[in-house]
Amino acid sequence: MGREQWKKIWVGSAGNMVEWFDWFVYATFAVYFADAFFPKGNDTANLMNTMGIFAVGFFMRPVGGWLLGRIGDRRGRKAALTLTVTLMSASAILIAVAPTYRVAGYGGVAVLLVARLLQGLSVGGEYAASATYLTEASDPGRRGFASSFQYVSMTAGQLVGLGLLIVLQHTMSEDALHSWGWRIPFIVGALGAAIVFYLRRNMLETEVYAESGAALDEDRGTLKALWGHRREAFLVIALTMGGTVAYYTYTTYLTKFLSKSAGMPKPTASLVSFCALFVFMCLQPLAGMLSDRIGRRPLLITFAVGSTFLTVPIMTMLKHAGTFWPAFGLALLALVVVTGYTSINACVKAELFPTGIRALGVALPYAIANALFGGTAEYVALWFKKADMESGFYWYVASCAAVSLVVYLTMRETRTIDLNRVAAPAERSAPRADGVPAS
Repeated sequence: MGREQWKKIWVGSAGNMVEWFDWFVYATFAVYFADAFFPKGNDTANLMNTMGIFAVGFFMRPVGGWLLGRIGDRRGRKAALTLTVTLMSASAILIAVAPTYRVAGYGGVAVLLVARLLQGLSVGGEYAASATYLTEASDPGRRGFASSFQYVSMTAGQLVGLGLLIVLQHTMSEDALHSWGWRIPFIVGALGAAIVFYLRRNMLETEVYAESGAALDEDRGTLKALWGHRREAFLVIALTMGGTVAYYTYTTYLTKFLSKSAGMPKPTASLVSFCALFVFMCLQPLAGMLSDRIGRRPLLITFAVGSTFLTVPIMTMLKHAGTFWPAFGLALLALVVVTGYTSINACVKAELFPTGIRALGVALPYAIANALFGGTAEYVALWFKKADMESGFYWYVASCAAVSLVVYLTMRETRTIDLNRVAAPAERSAPRADGVPAS
């Protein structure tokens, strides 16, 4: 992999890290600012309201996926990536200055809601733009490795957020964190986004897009063009379903689960998440390299089988893991299983579509799947907890993985696909690499 390709991966990943830092610190710090925007009362109810606003951001992701996916296909990957980080910076500033319930009543909730809507627009396009950019910027035989840096950077953003939380927990009082300390990460996110904006303005366009002639196609990035690849779009939704629920369960929700359900002190729960996520981040390129050798389907199938049959026992034992090491071991086991999805899902989706519709083809169906399953995962978990049926959520996660397993078993292998080849409708029914007709 040449120096220019590494530069593209670095710039794309750095921006992705800041995007997802801003996205995840909302969930990470929610336990500290949930009571600031609502009347004093039931802590679980206030947290549910706050996470409900978190889920609303996911429902803007399809809009962001459509808008920024269209821009990515019509004006290039660079234009879309620059716009996403601009929107994210604006949303971080809004949350940092949002007034509390005591100051402005529900006016603070309104500011919080607008900020989450902007974040939803931004992240709805960021995932597809970065997935497309990282996949196209790599050598054909190393797309799995290169695109794995999407989740390296996503996880790095979350680790920075968790690391900042741990530092603040050890340097500030509990009262100070609840009063004003929770605003600090959003100020940091806004500053980081400003730096990345500068980097992305000077980034290079991918050769695949620049040389494909896609920019001359009048239908590029349109819903009409996407409808011509509707089978692949529905495939993206189905293969995302199990992965996104499992990912958000063991990342953004894990700290709250260990704190609220397992009874761990907040600092210990944060440390468990931080350590498990660090190892998880390091595994992504290794799994991506493995997929470049053996294909994408074996890793996806391994994830789905593991998540289907191990989720219930892992979550049950996590609830009764009273100390750091048992909780760390179980969380790491879960994230190793999830690696089969996270390390390669970006390139798998990008490999399904031709260049002129690739960004929108990944963005819109993926955003829809996340709105329906990923964004609601924490809310569903808290709903089961409030109804005193917490184990029902474990079965829900396992069931979503089982649905995706069926898709992985029947989909075609994408590792050897030529990104410069524009797939015709007839080609989408071509046999898989193993000789079995594609579903």
